[in-house]
Amino acid sequence: MTGSTIVDTETPSIEEGMGLCLSGGGYRAMLFHLGTIWRLYDAGLLNKITRISSVSGGSITSAQLAVAWKDLSFDLSKIEEEFVPRVVKPIRNLASTTIDRWSIAGGLFLPGSISSYVTDAYKKHLFGNKTLQDMPDEPRFIINATNLQSGVLCRFSKPYMRDYRVGMIENPTIELALAVTASSAFPPFLSPCIIDVEPTDFTPGTGTDLQRQPFTDQMHLSDGGVYDNLGLETVWKRCKTVFVSDGGGQMLAEEEPDSDWARQSKRVLDIIDNKVRSLRKRHLIASFTSNERDGAYWGIRTNIADFDLPETGPNAALDAPFDRAMELARIPTRLKRMPDSLQEKLTNWGYSICDASLRAHYDPQLTRGTFPYPDRGI
Repeated sequence: MTGSTIVDTETPSIEEGMGLCLSGGGYRAMLFHLGTIWRLYDAGLLNKITRISSVSGGSITSAQLAVAWKDLSFDLSKIEEEFVPRVVKPIRNLASTTIDRWSIAGGLFLPGSISSYVTDAYKKHLFGNKTLQDMPDEPRFIINATNLQSGVLCRFSKPYMRDYRVGMIENPTIELALAVTASSAFPPFLSPCIIDVEPTDFTPGTGTDLQRQPFTDQMHLSDGGVYDNLGLETVWKRCKTVFVSDGGGQMLAEEEPDSDWARQSKRVLDIIDNKVRSLRKRHLIASFTSNERDGAYWGIRTNIADFDLPETGPNAALDAPFDRAMELARIPTRLKRMPDSLQEKLTNWGYSICDASLRAHYDPQLTRGTFPYPDRGI
């Protein structure tokens, strides 16, 4: 975050654990991250993850993985009978449904808020009435939203819901669909997601300076990517090994930027977001280079050729031409229906760039993976 002196005073110790961060980016990121966790699964790494942090579109993938976790044996021979039906198919079914347009229309012209229609869609297609208490104890899943009142993250997890300035609610029973709605409340149309809370729900003395009404009556939440576009913070403070999957889209150059106040303001906000994302990424890469952290980064805009894997042979990167990857990166950040072909290309792309990054920067001994949808490519 820029232009602020607000600092999270929580200083947890770094553990030897392995963390995974899933960025925002609507359905585009949701499917890109689906490829990521598919590759981590068949690489034998997913069940070693101790903490999974997500924002926005990444939170949809993360939450579905959390729901399915107890039913996954992580037996690599059972991917098709466990992982695919419990994780892949539900996410792809959601990707075949438009949520944002109809939720906006409902919120504008019918009773109820826009966020309530988004929550209903998530409940219908993925999470039902499951709450944060239906997530596993291990790994720790953290779904991040931005609190528009306090200006910092609001973190949803099984043990607690917490804004470090407002305080902590232990063992929250908030519906999982509502937490994901808050995390994916893209401004301005899907934001804010307002959650009613009770002042007595907060553990006394757990907020630094805002544990008082009206902050403890309602929480006005927006997309987690507003504050932390990579979902990095909660993993960075805890884990020695950090994997970051970045499904954020591309900010295009504009030859003649709009001069009216509304569109110019949006352009300025996009530039600020792009700057913050770039700074976080540079800090992350520098930490890998200096051996401060282990792990790997891969992004939807990464050129797979940059990993310097062999051009041919069994250790070569999967066939993922950069021009096609950039076409996928330019898909708008929407919760809008995608055709099967596009779903499969995005999943393949997330899988292949994760595969290349893992083999180049984390474990060179890993055997090259195979596209989840080998006939589709990217």
